[in-house]
Amino acid sequence: MNIKNVVVIGSGTMGSGIAAQLCNANIPVTLLDLKTEISEKAKKKIFQSKPPLLIDKNKINNIKVGNIEEDFHIIEKADWVVEAVVERIDIKHKLYEKILKSRKKDSIISSNTSTIPLKILSEKMSDKDKKDFCITHFFNPVRYMGLLEIVSETINDEKKISYLKNFCEENLGKGVIICKDTPGFLGNRVGVYAMQVAMTEAIKMQLNIEEADAIFGRPMGIPKTGVFGLYDLIGIDLMSDVLKSFLKELPKSDVFH
Repeated sequence: MNIKNVVVIGSGTMGSGIAAQLCNANIPVTLLDLKTEISEKAKKKIFQSKPPLLIDKNKINNIKVGNIEEDFHIIEKADWVVEAVVERIDIKHKLYEKILKSRKKDSIISSNTSTIPLKILSEKMSDKDKKDFCITHFFNPVRYMGLLEIVSETINDEKKISYLKNFCEENLGKGVIICKDTPGFLGNRVGVYAMQVAMTEAIKMQLNIEEADAIFGRPMGIPKTGVFGLYDLIGIDLMSDVLKSFLKELPKSDVFH
């Protein structure tokens, strides 16, 4: 198979970042959202982003935009469909049902979820559809963060997962790791726990935000954003969903609780 046409559904921070990186790789990409106005605003943000998400701003029009009602037929021609909508399983399930009815035969479908288990995302799918469905968890900002987690199950088409891994490494410049379907996968299982401990300890020690971020940053060999700054970058609303997912999936005996 070849990935020559991609559709990204959800034009928020992650969806926009993924679309921009595909554009950087000269892969035709369409960004869809509830309304075309939303995806148009996202395209404008991509163009104006600092640090820039695009290597060459002149390529901005290689990103097409639309909405999931009037332009959903584009799914029929996509080799890869990336779902990057809000972290609500009911919304995702409805969207997958619609995608799987319209998708191109043998196309890859993936979710950019950061914590929802693959088995829950795919629980309503047929075994045939499950073979082509996986998680592709990019990190923000997509252009600059090298890590990409691909989460797969034994039912997945191994050749397809291997192809996707190679494509993302060679074309999108990612360092790809294949993860098992465990809570938080690898990056968030370690990273989110570290963030929660850092915030808890900062509050216990009565550090102000600037002090906490100064310590939990370059001195510890991690990004200079600091813990509170990192929360802002990721999005407090998204972090709330991530934490709820962890609390639901991890056993009560886990130290995360």
